[in-house]
Amino acid sequence: MQAIVIERLGGPEVLTLRDVPTPEPGPGEILVDVTVAGVNFMDTGARQWGRADAGVPFVPGVEAAGVVRGLGPGVTEFAVGDRVAWVYAYGTYAEQIVVPAAAAVPVPDAIDDETAASVMMQGLTAHHFVTEAYQVRPGDVALVHAAAGGLGRLITQLVRLHGGTVVGLVSREEKVPVAREAGADHVLVSTGDRFVEEVRALSGGEGVHVVYDGNGAPTFRASMRALRRHGTLLYYGAFIGEVPTIGMRELPASIKVCYPVFRDHIPTRAALLRHSAELFSLIADGRLKVHIGGRYPLAEAARAHRDIEARATTGKLLLLPSPTRAAS
Repeated sequence: MQAIVIERLGGPEVLTLRDVPTPEPGPGEILVDVTVAGVNFMDTGARQWGRADAGVPFVPGVEAAGVVRGLGPGVTEFAVGDRVAWVYAYGTYAEQIVVPAAAAVPVPDAIDDETAASVMMQGLTAHHFVTEAYQVRPGDVALVHAAAGGLGRLITQLVRLHGGTVVGLVSREEKVPVAREAGADHVLVSTGDRFVEEVRALSGGEGVHVVYDGNGAPTFRASMRALRRHGTLLYYGAFIGEVPTIGMRELPASIKVCYPVFRDHIPTRAALLRHSAELFSLIADGRLKVHIGGRYPLAEAARAHRDIEARATTGKLLLLPSPTRAAS
């Protein structure tokens, strides 16, 4: 089989297609034919700085969907031929992968593989942000950075479904219609920290209830200033620069700063099954829409990384191991 292998850390050029042995499922594991692999910004961080749990060489990627090809000893919840999706099983930039059965969820017939792969990371993350890390209530005003991106579009839709109002930030004028299509009530074009006054004006001068900011250092302090009293800043930029050091006295208006950890949303298999089923139900009912921003053959993973780092796309980027299914 073939897989993208990182043999040295660096830029997109280190993503190399290699022939590798087909893995064998061990106890509690399933062998899956990967049909779609999601591309996430965290993958670019692993490419540049490595993985904490493994040295080079390694196969990148943490989410995908596919079809069960084989079962390891003790697996009873799946059968060969079942459609599954998963997140945080490393090595998804490949034609086949061994996944812990406990990390996989069944994909309903109403959900295609591209959609399933698209929401395992970003969909569950958005669900976490809106229902647990900060519980959006009717009347809340949310500021969503990168509102035209895959995660931003999902956050926007979920905030609206919970009765909130969304102020979306985008980096370019051409992204405004994309954010509006996702449901943003107001869309501002801004780079850096030049958005605070406009955001406060749109929220009646008081500031917003919650900010979702994955930009890191360039916007961290401005995002704090955009909050109202007792507002909440959700920061989620693990690989996007260092956040400035702040003193407790610098936290204005009794605000709260939260770094939501994805795994805390799915600490058990029961939680994973419950939350993924909720997302699939919202999608099947037409209440949550997934936008695919680009499809790439597995061999063109480097191009996908260049595009995501350049913020040249909107929506979710996918790798398709079968070349005939991929089109940019």
